[in-house]
Amino acid sequence: MKNELRPFWQRHITMNWRFGLFLILIVCIPRFLLVLNANKTANYGFIGLVMVISALAPFIFLNKNGLKTIGLTRPRKYHWLFMAFISGLAYSILLYFLGEVAYSDTISNWYVYIGKSYNISAGITASDKLTLFAIMAITGMIFSPIGEELFFRGIVHGSLAHSFGDSKAAIMEGMAFALTHIAHFGLIFIHDEWNFLLFPTILWVISMFMVSIVFYLFKKKSGSIWGAILGHAAFNLGMIYCIFFWLN
Repeated sequence: MKNELRPFWQRHITMNWRFGLFLILIVCIPRFLLVLNANKTANYGFIGLVMVISALAPFIFLNKNGLKTIGLTRPRKYHWLFMAFISGLAYSILLYFLGEVAYSDTISNWYVYIGKSYNISAGITASDKLTLFAIMAITGMIFSPIGEELFFRGIVHGSLAHSFGDSKAAIMEGMAFALTHIAHFGLIFIHDEWNFLLFPTILWVISMFMVSIVFYLFKKKSGSIWGAILGHAAFNLGMIYCIFFWLN
Protein backbone atom coordinates (compact mmCIF):
# COMPACT_ATOMS: atom_id res chain seq x y z
CA MET A 1 0.00 0.00 0.00
CA LYS A 2 1.33 3.41 -1.00
CA ASN A 3 2.19 5.82 1.76
CA GLU A 4 -0.48 8.48 2.16
CA LEU A 5 1.60 11.05 4.03
CA ARG A 6 3.76 13.77 2.51
CA PRO A 7 7.49 12.85 2.47
CA PHE A 8 8.36 15.16 5.38
CA TRP A 9 5.74 13.59 7.66
CA GLN A 10 6.64 10.01 6.73
CA ARG A 11 9.72 10.33 8.92
CA HIS A 12 7.72 11.40 11.96
CA ILE A 13 4.16 10.06 11.71
CA THR A 14 2.35 6.81 11.04
CA MET A 15 -1.19 7.17 9.80
CA ASN A 16 -2.99 5.16 12.49
CA TRP A 17 -5.25 5.63 15.53
CA ARG A 18 -2.56 7.55 17.42
CA PHE A 19 -2.36 10.13 14.67
CA GLY A 20 -6.16 10.28 14.51
CA LEU A 21 -6.35 10.86 18.26
CA PHE A 22 -3.61 13.50 18.02
CA LEU A 23 -5.62 15.38 15.37
CA ILE A 24 -8.80 15.22 17.44
CA LEU A 25 -7.04 16.58 20.53
CA ILE A 26 -5.17 19.45 18.86
CA VAL A 27 -8.20 20.62 16.87
CA CYS A 28 -11.28 19.70 18.88
CA ILE A 29 -10.18 20.85 22.34
CA PRO A 30 -9.24 24.39 21.22
CA ARG A 31 -12.38 24.50 19.09
CA PHE A 32 -14.52 23.43 22.06
CA LEU A 33 -13.08 26.20 24.23
CA LEU A 34 -13.34 28.81 21.49
CA VAL A 35 -17.00 28.00 20.84
CA LEU A 36 -17.79 28.26 24.55
CA ASN A 37 -16.03 31.62 24.68
CA ALA A 38 -17.91 32.77 21.56
CA ASN A 39 -21.23 31.80 23.12
CA LYS A 40 -20.32 33.96 26.10
CA THR A 41 -18.84 36.96 24.28
CA ALA A 42 -20.78 36.79 20.97
CA ASN A 43 -17.44 37.00 19.13
CA TYR A 44 -17.43 34.15 16.62
CA GLY A 45 -14.48 35.30 14.54
CA PHE A 46 -12.10 32.56 15.65
CA ILE A 47 -14.58 29.76 14.84
CA GLY A 48 -14.13 30.42 11.13
CA LEU A 49 -10.36 30.14 11.62
CA VAL A 50 -10.80 26.73 13.26
CA MET A 51 -12.85 25.56 10.26
CA VAL A 52 -10.16 26.75 7.88
CA ILE A 53 -7.48 24.89 9.85
CA SER A 54 -9.68 21.77 9.88
CA ALA A 55 -10.12 21.98 6.11
CA LEU A 56 -6.38 22.47 5.54
CA ALA A 57 -5.27 19.56 7.74
CA PRO A 58 -5.56 16.90 5.00
CA PHE A 59 -3.59 19.06 2.57
CA ILE A 60 -0.88 19.72 5.16
CA PHE A 61 -0.31 16.06 6.02
CA LEU A 62 -1.42 13.99 3.03
CA ASN A 63 0.02 13.49 -0.42
CA LYS A 64 -2.03 13.02 -3.58
CA ASN A 65 -2.65 9.35 -2.85
CA GLY A 66 -3.67 10.17 0.72
CA LEU A 67 -6.19 12.78 -0.40
CA LYS A 68 -7.69 10.29 -2.82
CA THR A 69 -7.85 7.64 -0.10
CA ILE A 70 -9.87 9.87 2.25
CA GLY A 71 -12.39 10.54 -0.52
CA LEU A 72 -11.18 13.79 -2.04
CA THR A 73 -11.96 12.58 -5.53
CA ARG A 74 -14.65 12.72 -8.18
CA PRO A 75 -17.86 10.95 -7.06
CA ARG A 76 -18.49 7.53 -8.58
CA LYS A 77 -22.27 7.76 -8.19
CA TYR A 78 -23.63 11.25 -8.65
CA HIS A 79 -27.22 10.42 -7.70
CA TRP A 80 -26.02 9.79 -4.16
CA LEU A 81 -24.99 13.44 -3.95
CA PHE A 82 -28.62 14.39 -4.52
CA MET A 83 -29.74 11.83 -1.94
CA ALA A 84 -27.19 13.20 0.52
CA PHE A 85 -28.55 16.72 0.12
CA ILE A 86 -32.18 15.65 0.55
CA SER A 87 -31.33 13.46 3.55
CA GLY A 88 -29.32 16.21 5.28
CA LEU A 89 -32.22 18.62 4.80
CA ALA A 90 -34.74 16.07 6.09
CA TYR A 91 -32.61 15.27 9.15
CA SER A 92 -32.39 18.94 10.14
CA ILE A 93 -36.18 19.29 9.90
CA LEU A 94 -36.69 16.10 11.90
CA LEU A 95 -34.37 17.48 14.59
CA TYR A 96 -36.43 20.68 14.62
CA PHE A 97 -39.64 18.77 15.34
CA LEU A 98 -37.91 16.67 18.00
CA GLY A 99 -36.84 19.84 19.78
CA GLU A 100 -40.30 21.38 19.44
CA VAL A 101 -42.07 18.32 20.83
CA ALA A 102 -39.60 17.82 23.67
CA TYR A 103 -38.83 21.41 24.71
CA SER A 104 -41.03 23.83 22.73
CA ASP A 105 -39.46 27.30 22.56
CA THR A 106 -37.46 27.01 25.80
CA ILE A 107 -33.70 27.30 26.04
CA SER A 108 -33.56 23.49 26.34
CA ASN A 109 -34.39 23.36 22.63
CA TRP A 110 -31.08 23.13 20.74
CA TYR A 111 -32.28 25.28 17.84
CA VAL A 112 -33.49 27.98 20.22
CA TYR A 113 -30.09 28.22 21.91
CA ILE A 114 -28.10 28.04 18.67
CA GLY A 115 -30.43 30.67 17.19
CA LYS A 116 -29.33 33.13 19.87
CA SER A 117 -25.97 33.43 18.11
CA TYR A 118 -27.69 34.77 14.96
CA ASN A 119 -28.92 37.88 16.81
CA ILE A 120 -32.23 38.03 14.95
CA SER A 121 -33.89 41.24 16.11
CA ALA A 122 -37.55 40.98 17.07
CA GLY A 123 -38.36 44.05 14.99
CA ILE A 124 -36.41 43.03 11.89
CA THR A 125 -38.16 43.64 8.57
CA ALA A 126 -38.98 40.74 6.26
CA SER A 127 -36.48 41.98 3.69
CA ASP A 128 -33.66 42.36 6.20
CA LYS A 129 -34.47 38.98 7.70
CA LEU A 130 -34.24 37.33 4.29
CA THR A 131 -30.90 39.03 3.66
CA LEU A 132 -29.53 37.93 7.04
CA PHE A 133 -30.80 34.41 6.41
CA ALA A 134 -29.04 34.31 3.03
CA ILE A 135 -25.76 35.44 4.60
CA MET A 136 -26.00 32.90 7.42
CA ALA A 137 -27.11 30.11 5.09
CA ILE A 138 -24.30 30.65 2.58
CA THR A 139 -21.72 30.85 5.37
CA GLY A 140 -23.16 27.82 7.13
CA MET A 141 -23.20 25.77 3.92
CA ILE A 142 -19.54 26.45 3.18
CA PHE A 143 -17.29 26.73 6.23
CA SER A 144 -18.37 24.00 8.64
CA PRO A 145 -19.37 21.39 6.01
CA ILE A 146 -16.03 21.64 4.21
CA GLY A 147 -13.96 22.07 7.37
CA GLU A 148 -15.63 19.38 9.46
CA GLU A 149 -16.02 16.80 6.71
CA LEU A 150 -12.45 17.05 5.43
CA PHE A 151 -11.37 16.74 9.06
CA PHE A 152 -13.73 14.18 10.65
CA ARG A 153 -14.90 12.09 7.69
CA GLY A 154 -11.58 12.75 5.94
CA ILE A 155 -8.21 12.64 7.65
CA VAL A 156 -9.42 11.54 11.10
CA HIS A 157 -11.52 8.73 9.67
CA GLY A 158 -8.70 7.67 7.38
CA SER A 159 -6.24 7.51 10.27
CA LEU A 160 -8.58 5.53 12.52
CA ALA A 161 -9.58 3.20 9.67
CA HIS A 162 -5.97 2.07 9.26
CA SER A 163 -6.11 0.66 12.77
CA PHE A 164 -9.75 -0.38 13.21
CA GLY A 165 -11.44 -0.55 9.81
CA ASP A 166 -14.05 1.74 8.31
CA SER A 167 -17.05 0.78 10.46
CA LYS A 168 -15.32 1.23 13.81
CA ALA A 169 -13.58 4.36 12.56
CA ALA A 170 -16.97 5.85 11.63
CA ILE A 171 -18.22 5.19 15.17
CA MET A 172 -15.14 6.68 16.81
CA GLU A 173 -14.99 9.76 14.62
CA GLY A 174 -18.76 10.15 15.07
CA MET A 175 -18.34 10.15 18.85
CA ALA A 176 -15.65 12.83 18.61
CA PHE A 177 -17.87 14.88 16.31
CA ALA A 178 -20.87 14.56 18.63
CA LEU A 179 -19.00 15.37 21.84
CA THR A 180 -17.35 18.40 20.22
CA HIS A 181 -20.82 19.76 19.51
CA ILE A 182 -21.65 19.94 23.23
CA ALA A 183 -19.92 23.32 23.03
CA HIS A 184 -22.61 24.42 20.55
CA PHE A 185 -25.44 23.15 22.74
CA GLY A 186 -25.51 21.37 26.08
CA LEU A 187 -23.07 23.42 28.10
CA ILE A 188 -24.88 26.73 27.69
CA PHE A 189 -24.25 30.31 28.80
CA ILE A 190 -27.52 31.94 29.80
CA HIS A 191 -28.35 34.76 32.25
CA ASP A 192 -24.62 35.39 32.78
CA GLU A 193 -23.89 31.90 34.03
CA TRP A 194 -23.02 28.46 32.71
CA ASN A 195 -25.52 25.61 32.87
CA PHE A 196 -25.35 22.00 31.77
CA LEU A 197 -28.63 20.58 30.43
CA LEU A 198 -28.28 16.86 31.04
CA PHE A 199 -31.17 15.26 29.15
CA PRO A 200 -31.30 17.77 26.26
CA THR A 201 -27.55 17.27 25.87
CA ILE A 202 -27.95 13.51 25.70
CA LEU A 203 -30.54 13.88 22.93
CA TRP A 204 -28.36 16.41 21.12
CA VAL A 205 -25.22 14.24 21.32
CA ILE A 206 -27.11 11.18 20.07
CA SER A 207 -28.52 13.27 17.22
CA MET A 208 -25.09 14.58 16.27
CA PHE A 209 -23.63 11.08 16.39
CA MET A 210 -26.37 9.75 14.13
CA VAL A 211 -26.00 12.57 11.61
CA SER A 212 -22.26 11.90 11.58
CA ILE A 213 -22.98 8.32 10.57
CA VAL A 214 -25.37 9.60 7.89
CA PHE A 215 -22.64 11.83 6.47
CA TYR A 216 -20.20 8.89 6.46
CA LEU A 217 -22.69 6.65 4.67
CA PHE A 218 -23.18 9.19 1.90
CA LYS A 219 -19.44 9.56 1.54
CA LYS A 220 -19.26 5.80 1.12
CA LYS A 221 -22.26 5.57 -1.21
CA SER A 222 -21.11 8.39 -3.49
CA GLY A 223 -17.49 7.27 -3.44
CA SER A 224 -16.40 10.78 -2.52
CA ILE A 225 -16.21 13.01 0.51
CA TRP A 226 -18.42 15.40 -1.45
CA GLY A 227 -21.34 13.18 -0.46
CA ALA A 228 -20.66 14.00 3.21
CA ILE A 229 -20.04 17.68 2.47
CA LEU A 230 -23.31 18.11 0.57
CA GLY A 231 -25.27 16.25 3.24
CA HIS A 232 -23.73 18.48 5.91
CA ALA A 233 -24.38 21.64 3.87
CA ALA A 234 -28.04 20.68 3.47
CA PHE A 235 -28.35 19.94 7.19
CA ASN A 236 -27.00 23.40 8.03
CA LEU A 237 -29.31 25.01 5.48
CA GLY A 238 -32.33 23.28 7.00
CA MET A 239 -31.30 24.14 10.55
CA ILE A 240 -30.78 27.81 9.72
CA TYR A 241 -34.10 27.95 7.84
CA CYS A 242 -35.95 26.44 10.82
CA ILE A 243 -34.33 28.93 13.20
CA PHE A 244 -35.09 31.95 11.03
CA PHE A 245 -38.60 31.16 9.84
CA TRP A 246 -40.11 28.56 12.17
CA LEU A 247 -38.77 29.71 15.53
CA ASN A 248 -38.76 33.48 14.89
